[in-house]
Amino acid sequence: MIQLAIIGATASGKSDLAIRVAKKIDAYILSIDSLSIYKEIDIVSAKPSKEELSDVKHFGIDLLYPNDYFSVEIFINLYWEVLEICKKEKKNLIIVGGTSFYLKSMIDGLSEIPKITKEQFLDVKIKLQNLQSCYEFLHALDSEYMKNISSNDSYRIEKALIIYEGSGLAPSEWFRVNPPKPVIKNIAIFNIDVDRDILRQRIKTRTTKMLTLGLIDEVCDLERRYTRLPHSMNSIGIVEVLEYLDGKVGKDEMIENISTHTIQLAKRQETFNRNQFDNLMSAPLEKLEEIIFSSLA
Repeated sequence: MIQLAIIGATASGKSDLAIRVAKKIDAYILSIDSLSIYKEIDIVSAKPSKEELSDVKHFGIDLLYPNDYFSVEIFINLYWEVLEICKKEKKNLIIVGGTSFYLKSMIDGLSEIPKITKEQFLDVKIKLQNLQSCYEFLHALDSEYMKNISSNDSYRIEKALIIYEGSGLAPSEWFRVNPPKPVIKNIAIFNIDVDRDILRQRIKTRTTKMLTLGLIDEVCDLERRYTRLPHSMNSIGIVEVLEYLDGKVGKDEMIENISTHTIQLAKRQETFNRNQFDNLMSAPLEKLEEIIFSSLA
């Protein structure tokens, strides 16, 4: 069975490349994207179209609702499930996505997070309505763990609360007795290298397309259904539209802000990919496909 990963900055062409490769090597695709995993966040996430999803079987897309709890552990558990499916159905596997932190976490391993009951989860959600109080409680409980977590980091504060609620242990103690275990070993990683000017233009074009597809209506509907509290509502594309709806910026400035913030994200993704993976194979999109098939020959 062949396993490989395709990573790259947002708008670099990862999904299209993964689908082309998957068709040629008879593979399924596991998407590692922090937004495509959510149902109803379609335009903002720029997830593959229904036609593309029907061409090649995808996993990791439309799994959760925007207000569901999410963590990288969900992707790790999903990876194990998909791996078994691929083995059973004699398929190869391509891991693809812009959130390559998840791939890094699979390679390095993560400590398991304790399972909590539905009642405990609801209790955590209620407590998180006063984020400052939660932060102060956790800081008093485990100052060493919390020293690098800001008081407005709702995602990591929620994770720390879940660890405490599920185990009765301070996060530092939990991680001491539950050390990380690598999930993936010896996987070939291919990175799309894109000229900055070309990538900037692609992002601007994609932002304009998102508007024509109904971005503002999608964000309005998400706010109506889920409010602004879920972590997913802090994503690029959603935040800027909410600022526009609040009257803080005009439409042209909103579009410019989405493009600018997406370009900044792309730069961070490129830096992360270059620095975090050993034996990374990088090349422009048109050459990378040849390199992938040469490596599999």
